This record gives sequence, C-alpha cells and structure tokens, in this order.
Amino acid sequence: MAPYLSIVIPVYNEASIVASAAAELSQGLDARGWDYEIIFAENGSRDSTPRILEEMCAKNPRLRWFHSERPNYGVALKAGIEKARGTYVFCDEIDLCDLSFYDTALPVLEKGGADMVVGSKAAKGASDQRPLVRRVATRVHNKLLRLALGFQGTDTHGLKAFRREALLPVVARCVVDMDVFASEFVIRAWREGLRVVEIPIQLQEKRQPSIHLFKRVPNVLKNVGKLVYVIRIRGT
Repeated sequence: MAPYLSIVIPVYNEASIVASAAAELSQGLDARGWDYEIIFAENGSRDSTPRILEEMCAKNPRLRWFHSERPNYGVALKAGIEKARGTYVFCDEIDLCDLSFYDTALPVLEKGGADMVVGSKAAKGASDQRPLVRRVATRVHNKLLRLALGFQGTDTHGLKAFRREALLPVVARCVVDMDVFASEFVIRAWREGLRVVEIPIQLQEKRQPSIHLFKRVPNVLKNVGKLVYVIRIRGT
C-alpha cells in the first residue's frame, strides 16, 4: 500500500546528525498519526552515513534509502521524488526537519488550495537565523532568477510540499542538477500554471552546511545559465 506522505531528504556526509534528525522527525510524524515513508537520498558520502542509514532502515520499515556515487544534491532529490509513492511529497533538509511546515502545508494541499507549497526563508513573516552571508546569497540568487526568468516568488530552495500526481510531469522536464534543480522545479511549476503558494518559515539550522557556500557558486551560475538557455531560448 502506498503511504499518504512521502518525505524525501538528500543526505551527504551527515553521520553526525542523520540518526537523531530521523528519529525526531519520525516521532513527530507518528505523533500526528500520519501514514508516511521517509526516503533518504544519500549521494557521495565518504563518512559513515551509508552504514547508519542501512542500520536505521533495517529497524524501521517506514524508512528507505538509496545511494548515488557522486555528490549531487539535485540528482539525488530528483531521484528521491521519482521513487516516492505518497499522495503528497515533502522535500525536506536533514538539518531542518521542521514539523511546523508540515502542519501548515499539508492542510493547504488537502483542501485544494495549491499544487505546491514552498517554505520561504525570505517571505514576509519568515525568520532566517542563518549567517548573514548565506541570507544575502539567498536574496542574490532569487534576484538573479527574477531578472533572468521573471520568477515572481521569494524563494525556491529548501522545504517544499506538493501533490505527487500534479508535479511528477514537471520533475521529468527538469534539466539542471546540483542546487539549481530545486529552483528549476519551482520555476517550471509556476510557469506551467500550477498553483504555487509560499508560506513563511522559521529557519534555524542544526549544523554548518556540508558544502562551503563559495564552492557552490560556480556550479550555481553555470546551471542558472543553462536554465535560462533552455527556457528562454529553446523554449522547453
């Protein structure tokens, strides 16, 4: 039987927090009485993350995981979404796992108020407790998407929830990877006329980023350029 909810979480070198974060999330979901599965999209970890995931999933049938050899957030997230079986899919981050987003987003989807709900770090009412440089990077990235692609939202990366049936065709049309896959996913949904709703979130990460911000910049710029070419020039 397919679960009601699928939660997809990319993980890379998360041995220090993956077990505790998964236990906390599972306990919260169990307390709400929801039927769910959690899919860990492990990609390229060189620490003990795969071993920990194997042990966790052997003990809890609601947990699943798969391995990708190369570290690639976008490829891992896309594959996890494609493996999800739930009516509704949540894309979460191992250092967040904020159940207040679930409590707000799921009723919106269930009542037909949206096809996709995006947890925005930059919307009015949000609280972003990350370091200043990362908050600025989010706004610069969003500004770039506005200028290059006419995006009208405030955030594309991070927490998302959506109706699986409505968004799987959008996922299949996405062409970029790494961090920008998350942006393409939201932008394509918006451009194709699906109902995309933002809700403000309270963001406080549980650990430092696993990949340094400035190491991500070249790939982000390259993939944004590719996305502009594909959407604006090729029209696909």
